[in-house]
Amino acid sequence: MFCYQCQETAKGTGCTIKGVCGKDSEVAELQDLLIYILKGISKITVKLRAKGVELPKANKIIIDGMFMTITNANFDKDRFVTKIKEAYLVRAEAKKAYEKLGLQLVIDCDCLTFNGQSIEEMEKKAKTIGVLSTENEDIRSLRELVIYGTKGICAYAEHAFNLDFVDKGISAFIQEALVATTNDDLTVDELIALVLRTGEYGVKVMALLDKANTTAYGNPEITKVSLGVRKNPAILITGHDLRDMQDLLEQTQGTGVDVYTHSEMLPANYYPAFKKYDNFVGNYGGSWWSQTTDFETFNGVILFTTNCIVPPRASATYSDRVYTTGSSGFKGFTHIANRREGGSKDFSQLIEHAKKCAPPIEIEKGEIVGGFAHAQVFALADKIVDAVKSGAIRKFFVMAGCDGRMKSREYYTEFAKKLPKDTVILTAGCAKFRYNKLPLGDINGIPRVLDAGQCNDSYSLVVIAMKLKEIFELNDINELPIAYNIAWYEQKAVIVLLSLLYLGVKNIHLGPTLPAFLSPNVVKVLVDNFGIAGIGTVDEDMKLFLGE
Repeated sequence: MFCYQCQETAKGTGCTIKGVCGKDSEVAELQDLLIYILKGISKITVKLRAKGVELPKANKIIIDGMFMTITNANFDKDRFVTKIKEAYLVRAEAKKAYEKLGLQLVIDCDCLTFNGQSIEEMEKKAKTIGVLSTENEDIRSLRELVIYGTKGICAYAEHAFNLDFVDKGISAFIQEALVATTNDDLTVDELIALVLRTGEYGVKVMALLDKANTTAYGNPEITKVSLGVRKNPAILITGHDLRDMQDLLEQTQGTGVDVYTHSEMLPANYYPAFKKYDNFVGNYGGSWWSQTTDFETFNGVILFTTNCIVPPRASATYSDRVYTTGSSGFKGFTHIANRREGGSKDFSQLIEHAKKCAPPIEIEKGEIVGGFAHAQVFALADKIVDAVKSGAIRKFFVMAGCDGRMKSREYYTEFAKKLPKDTVILTAGCAKFRYNKLPLGDINGIPRVLDAGQCNDSYSLVVIAMKLKEIFELNDINELPIAYNIAWYEQKAVIVLLSLLYLGVKNIHLGPTLPAFLSPNVVKVLVDNFGIAGIGTVDEDMKLFLGE
């Protein structure tokens, strides 16, 4: 295996024996093979689309399949084998659709021909088509940057699809991008242009998901979220999918089972539609990587709706209480099937299981405040503008992105603590767990940490920045008193970064390390053209950002 798609990759270069995330070489190779087949399907669908034929089934399996390969999403070998077989059948249907047009399929679809091959034969094929099959380091770097950005697009597209929001143009780009990563004739400059187009569609898919979420559940509003517990048995929902949240809350009503959020599901507390459920208690625990301790004390059932699974320790007592659904999976965890069209997922098994569990153990008290997505911030616009004009707010710091296990990420907690009291943090994603419980206070009633929501809600931060640019009548978004100090971990953070670059944001600091998949020459391009930089010490960076 060879994988370097996440920030924690081994030695900062790549995992070759087992993933730091916990995936084994078999799963890694099957992920490579699935992506390879999805590229092959895309070669046909791009040709079909040029003839006016759309294949919704192909669009969906490409989105779902790419999402399954995101870091920490799915560790279940059997699920990948099943998905590969499904992908082959979709490929066959696409091929037939092309031939029905009376045209000869002359392109090499470059796919595994699945006719009952054994798992061993699949894995043998997988060894020949992984990341390192592209020999040129710079071409490989740019191809992988596009692929990882596309994975992020697919993650957000799946969430939007689950709320019945679909954009065929986004699917068309995903497939064109996958095909482009197989084109040996593309130059470095052409691939760099493709990277920026990937950012463009990152903006589009985040806007689509924002519309889907707010249409279904209302605009997030300022909310005090309880960190305490009640004495009822409970279910802890983690991941990112709000439609799963809806199904779970609907089905737990009147059962005596409470619902709590964990990690990236925290922002569900901000949506008006979910506040009507009296068994929706609040948030339990911290960031995704703290689950190995949070799940032990929670006592109840845990539901993974998407990525951010940490393989449980051998000594874990919670493993038989964990369920997965959607693109997530882990061998030994019970998987809940997808909802049928027009229906809901069936969470009755979880609910009955939860009734037999002890209530959660309280691990903290108090509240945290969030819900500062763009609509809510616009409602406070006059107050914020006055604070900036008066000098009460000197600067905003965008500290969005991902959290992770590395000790080096304590940098972000220290950075937040040392920021002057006339600065405000704009955040989204699980990076906020490094500082969202700190007593940082407020500025004229404006909290010094404004949490917009999940990683996809980084879109809100962009909308806020664009609105401030308009209000202050500036020509360039980079003239705003906003600094970008972003933490990354996986591929959804990659698409957020590419989206910011597409929008012209410069001088972004990215940490705690730069991606291993960026070759030295590609890093130079990003530095020269966009001012991308890493992080240093907190004190050094504080002086740099504040011009002191």
